[in-house]
Amino acid sequence: MNLTYIIGTVIALGVMIVGMMFTSVNGHFTVAPGQIMNFFDPSSILIVFGCTFAVVVASFPGKMLKALPKHFKIMLDTKKYDPMYYIDQLVELAQVARKNGLLALEEKANQQDDPFFKQAIMLIVDANDADKVRGILNNDIECMSARHDSVAGMYEKASSVAPAFGMVGTLVGLINMLKNMDLSGEGGSSSIGTDMGTALITTLYGCVLAHMIFNPIASNLRIRDEEEVLCKMIIVEGIMSIQSGENPKSLREKLLTFVDQKQRGDDGSASKAKGEKKSKGKKEK
Repeated sequence: MNLTYIIGTVIALGVMIVGMMFTSVNGHFTVAPGQIMNFFDPSSILIVFGCTFAVVVASFPGKMLKALPKHFKIMLDTKKYDPMYYIDQLVELAQVARKNGLLALEEKANQQDDPFFKQAIMLIVDANDADKVRGILNNDIECMSARHDSVAGMYEKASSVAPAFGMVGTLVGLINMLKNMDLSGEGGSSSIGTDMGTALITTLYGCVLAHMIFNPIASNLRIRDEEEVLCKMIIVEGIMSIQSGENPKSLREKLLTFVDQKQRGDDGSASKAKGEKKSKGKKEK
């Protein structure tokens, strides 16, 4: 579970709401819960939320919009791609290949839940040329990353559109205020407060949507993409080394260079908690 996203978003919203309730009375700050309703405006909600959603719908295909629940699931899952799990799996495959040959890996391939990992194993089992194997796998990674970039771009698009419609709402409120102003006689108008409120609150809503909702989602999706790309790069390098007949111990040391030093264990290897990582990875896949 991506606790940092949840905690950060909750704290940001909480601090903003508490700040809205603060007011100054005779030079002393006090909390007025009823004051929170000053920041609720149906017209502003309609303009900012409605128009932002409409523009996103108009800018992206339906299949991307239907996948919104999947995007949130991916964003919140921080443990799906564990480099150490893949390193352990590849070292095990290298050991099997050295003892029984590449054809013995077919059974291992059928046990894999990860389609990319299974495909990579089968490519060397079928005795494909090394350059061909690397080319196919690298192309798969590039295409996957491009798809992920499009998804993150959808939320970045929403992030850029929301403040723009906040400004549109500001203009709408100001235009209504000026149109309704009556400077004859007493002067002023009873609708000035409402119109001015709409003008200012829409800007607030636009900033909140952009910087507290959409931007964090886009950032987290890009981080998940980087994690998946790293694991697939490990798979590619491991599979190519297995095909070339590299020693399992040397393979482990090579693959460990892809991960942070702290993840490698005290002795610089992945042997620590190997069984735990392995079972954990299988469960989460």
